[in-house]
Amino acid sequence: MRGTEWIVDAQGCCRESLRSRALLESLFERIIAELGLRTIGETQWHEFPGSGGITGLCLLSESHLTCHTFPEFGSLCLNLFCCVPRARWGFESQLSQLFSARSVRVRRLRREYSATPESEPIGAAREK
Repeated sequence: MRGTEWIVDAQGCCRESLRSRALLESLFERIIAELGLRTIGETQWHEFPGSGGITGLCLLSESHLTCHTFPEFGSLCLNLFCCVPRARWGFESQLSQLFSARSVRVRRLRREYSATPESEPIGAAREK
């Protein structure tokens, strides 16, 4: 398995945009469509009361896509994990455009696992 995980932090976002479920749904739809991902069931959303933010979770056959918004801090946190390689998506430009983010930090982690003896779970018996 050779996958990639993106951890994205957008700061300086428009606070009202971070309370817009429709805008977040649009963001998820774009990421999923443009990267050719496959959803498993409906995306789950939780809208916090008052001036609170929104949490979203979409299960993918490739793994998951999540977000948390914090309008009180003008920030959006996004996590996308794909267990198979995917092209890099334009997080910076898209979040700047959709949420007026002034700063977008993208961290990319490579996730590689193999079935070699070195990667056996703790306590697994090894053949000698």
